[in-house]
Amino acid sequence: MEHTEPKTTEPVAADGDQAPQEPPAPDTGSGTGDAGGRARRGKRLRRVRRTALVVLLVLLVPLLAAETALRVNYAGDPADGTYTRDRDAIWLGHAWVDGRKDDADLTALARDLRTTGIRDLYVHTGPMEHDGTLPASLYPRARWLTEAVHREMPGVRVQAFLGDVLATESPDGMRLEEAATRAAVVDSARQVLDVGYDGVHLDLEPLHSGDRNYLSLLDDVRAVTRARDAQLSVAAHQIDPLPGFHSFWGTVAGHPKWWSQEFFGQVARRVDQIAVMSYDTMQPLESLYGGYVAQQTSLALEVTPPTTHLLMGLPFYHENRFGHWSHAETVAAAVRGVRLGLSRTDAGRERFGVAAYIDFAATEEDWAAYRDGWVR
Repeated sequence: MEHTEPKTTEPVAADGDQAPQEPPAPDTGSGTGDAGGRARRGKRLRRVRRTALVVLLVLLVPLLAAETALRVNYAGDPADGTYTRDRDAIWLGHAWVDGRKDDADLTALARDLRTTGIRDLYVHTGPMEHDGTLPASLYPRARWLTEAVHREMPGVRVQAFLGDVLATESPDGMRLEEAATRAAVVDSARQVLDVGYDGVHLDLEPLHSGDRNYLSLLDDVRAVTRARDAQLSVAAHQIDPLPGFHSFWGTVAGHPKWWSQEFFGQVARRVDQIAVMSYDTMQPLESLYGGYVAQQTSLALEVTPPTTHLLMGLPFYHENRFGHWSHAETVAAAVRGVRLGLSRTDAGRERFGVAAYIDFAATEEDWAAYRDGWVR
């Protein structure tokens, strides 16, 4: 809202005429009283201005320093060999299991993926109900898909992408603190494995850092996937760009958004694959976004055990809204950021890849940037 100075008007009588005015103070001839008042008002105004300047500097200086650090983080050349390990993934939409896709679509997908490093498909199969159950009516073509992929794309796994909104920031949603809800999610995992999926991919949001109930859920689901020789993968929040930043942002905005690096490591040790949702970063420039992805890649590598497959998300979509600008969050910048972070932290890491979000919004430019920058 535009700020305007308050306007002063003469009092007006009820009939529209000008109301009587209070007589002015008698003129003493010296003017010292009026001058003293102006001096006091001037001092107050200067104090207000100084306070506003201090507040502005307190807010802007750390922000500018952080953004400068991200720009510096985007400089330099990635190390040789920091390309695909043929362990990449892609999130696929619900159309693949609800009947909208057919054999011709599957053939086209198989053709497109042959020139990539994609070996895992996270296929949207939910959402789960808030009580953790999963209606079978949501995925009538799941068995067709898994059998067709295994036939047409040997070596490619199909994982059931199961998500829901958590009741962490609103009264509606899934409540992981309820044991019955967690048990129902475990049953939903068994349910999708029974129809031929090669794994379970959980995406529960917004998930606050330090959630012990989530860690307990992962332990229970992994017991099921291991018994079936299947994968357990998760979509992970970004890591604090500054220590404790999730706590600060939670207090300021009511939405912590980030995880602590420690919690990220706790999650990574409980799963086979962890895919960082390294988009929706609020970065306004491509160079800043790329530097941010480089930082996130390094932070994730530092706490992900070598036995866990780490993937960094690529933005294959083009919305423009608060938190995501398509001109800044490009696939090319993300790929370069991933390579820089990998180069600086663990260039030889084998269980590493990128994950593209999402198939139905992807453009030819997105695919070309992924192939040219990462697949080679």
